[in-house]
Amino acid sequence: MQPVKMYSTATCPFCIRAKALLRQRGVETIDEIRVDDRPGERDAMIRLTRRRTVPQIFIGDTHVGGCDELMALDRAGGLEPLLAGTP
Repeated sequence: MQPVKMYSTATCPFCIRAKALLRQRGVETIDEIRVDDRPGERDAMIRLTRRRTVPQIFIGDTHVGGCDELMALDRAGGLEPLLAGTP
């Protein structure tokens, strides 16, 4: 299973939805970086992704995007292979 990193905030409904989907797909551990607790991390997130909104999700080295992109990837059948590290 590829490592999952997510930039998020405590009350973001899209972050909660994305975490729920990842857990449904077998992800046990999410490296969650809370940009509301550590404001400097928001700057790092923006530099990495060129986006200001949360969540911003990485699976392995791949930037998936936000919740909508994660859901679309899952609907297209690409989430589980990405999590497994297979093309």
